[in-house]
Amino acid sequence: MNPTFSFTNGNSPPSGKPLLIAGPCVVEGQKTVDYAAQIQEIVSLLPFEWVFKASFDKANRTAASSDRGVGIQEGLAILEQIKKQLGVAVLTDVHLPEQCALAAEVVDILQIPSFLCRQTDLLIAAAETGKTINIKKGQFLAPADMKHAVEKVRSCGNDQVLITERGTTFGYGHLIVDFASLPILKEAKVPVILDATHAVQRPGSGLGTTAGDWTLAPLLLKAGAATGYDGFFVETHPQPLESPSDGPNMIPLEHLTAALQPICQIRAALADGSPCPAL
Repeated sequence: MNPTFSFTNGNSPPSGKPLLIAGPCVVEGQKTVDYAAQIQEIVSLLPFEWVFKASFDKANRTAASSDRGVGIQEGLAILEQIKKQLGVAVLTDVHLPEQCALAAEVVDILQIPSFLCRQTDLLIAAAETGKTINIKKGQFLAPADMKHAVEKVRSCGNDQVLITERGTTFGYGHLIVDFASLPILKEAKVPVILDATHAVQRPGSGLGTTAGDWTLAPLLLKAGAATGYDGFFVETHPQPLESPSDGPNMIPLEHLTAALQPICQIRAALADGSPCPAL
């Protein structure tokens, strides 16, 4: 099943290409425009439908002292600049119902953070904008329960919905991706995206910050391509450890091509359908 949502900036709906949501964790001022241009250079050579991602606010940081971002006004202005300069669709998180209409004036996809995936008022406010809504599956949620979040959006007459898998809490400080849950998630009859970089987080394991290991993300991307995810989500940055958020989990830009190419190769091999040689 390919993504069938439409974009408001003139892009045609994706036709056979997997969706790739890629960008840094947060908007970091004007240098985020440069990051977006660097990502575009890489993904333009690969068969993806790319959406640029960055958050204007990170409201769910581990500690009160953590940097939350540039805020909604500056963040949306920079996302709008990226959208116009590069001709790319853009995505950002919303955390409060009152942010939805304002963000929808700029972005193409509103993202519901995983911790908020059951917040009815937020889901309805996002749905009522008519934009595509990307609901990240809660780390605490059974895959079958995501259909209820999807139905909250559909109840407003908006059928442009995505589900993003980003791992399930496994004990303390660990997440696990259950690839056997993909058929269950697809029962909601919407495209399902694999977030490979948030899935390698180690929440709360960094002395007041979230730790993680980005080197595991390419492995998850390969597994996601083999199991049939409709699209992929990665955070990436030229210097991840200098980012104000999620540095250990973001794929360094210099490694992005190597992380994404196997997705294309695996999908092409599956599409070819060549039989295994006789043993």
